Amino acid sequence: MDMGEAGTTNWLIFSFLLSFAGLVTVAGVLSLVGGLELQNILISVQHRLRVSQVQKSYGVGIDVEIKAATPTMGGVAFIVMAFAAIVAEVRLLVVNWSVLFWSLPVTCGAIGFWDDWLKVSRRSSEGFSSLGKLAVQVAVASIWVTSAEARFGLFAWRGALDWPGWLAVPLTILGTVGMMNAVNVTDGLDGLAGGAFLISLGVLACILKLSPCLVVDFAVLLGTLTAFLFYNIRPARIFMGDTGSHFLGGALVMLCVEGGAVLALIPAGFIFGLELLSSAVQIIAIRGFGRKVFRMAPLHHHFQRMGWDETKVTGRFLAIHAVGASLTAALCVLVFGR
Repeated sequence: MDMGEAGTTNWLIFSFLLSFAGLVTVAGVLSLVGGLELQNILISVQHRLRVSQVQKSYGVGIDVEIKAATPTMGGVAFIVMAFAAIVAEVRLLVVNWSVLFWSLPVTCGAIGFWDDWLKVSRRSSEGFSSLGKLAVQVAVASIWVTSAEARFGLFAWRGALDWPGWLAVPLTILGTVGMMNAVNVTDGLDGLAGGAFLISLGVLACILKLSPCLVVDFAVLLGTLTAFLFYNIRPARIFMGDTGSHFLGGALVMLCVEGGAVLALIPAGFIFGLELLSSAVQIIAIRGFGRKVFRMAPLHHHFQRMGWDETKVTGRFLAIHAVGASLTAALCVLVFGR
């Protein structure tokens, strides 16, 4: 290759990188602006229709009247932005598999929306039955994980640690169902689940094998969640509801599978896992031994019952998640390699 050809090649590479950087920036900005507008619309419509989240009778009992008057189902905006991302990626990046990847968080969000709608329409804090919801979660996770395994394969860690399909599929299904419920139980304080998800995005961006499509996915989720947190930081003007928490659980799995490292769910779900574990421990202790381990589960409510202000609990939990997720990610890289 002579100097002229080398110069042309370098210019083409530079032009591509510049164009792609522009695409990512545009995707993030449009997601932020679109998310802000969608959340504002959701808040206005629900106030007009007098739709709000019904508080559980066995809840923590703090700020009940304020939270009962706050609109919910902010996760609907997440689903709308996901559809926009699919259209953009298919048309601009020509990646037809974008539909498969995004179908998981969208379908998970649909499960949560069903639950939210039942609560709102019945004016009750109880929606979909626990066993019924679990059955649908397992069905959705099974279909998606099996499809992903057949189309792409499921790598435990960036191709360096492979595992057979008979092991990969059930473990990923378990991780998918677990993550949906883990984000759901974490979503109990203003800004907690959304803030933790943004921290998880940062950690995953450092350890996943990034592709052009995956980078755009990160940008869309970053813009969408930032927009939501603009309205969700205490005092929240809208909650994400089960629609949003299920969507985010599915989104974390999507990113890890797309990035070729299912085990990245461990650092990404650090605080979510602790919250889910605390609920499981509490249930086992009550039903098996007739006593409580925590004053209230999940764990963030335990500290509220101890007298901690909600903002303090949220801030400290986010700090713990940032440190725990980062250290766990570093350990995974140390053990499994880059």
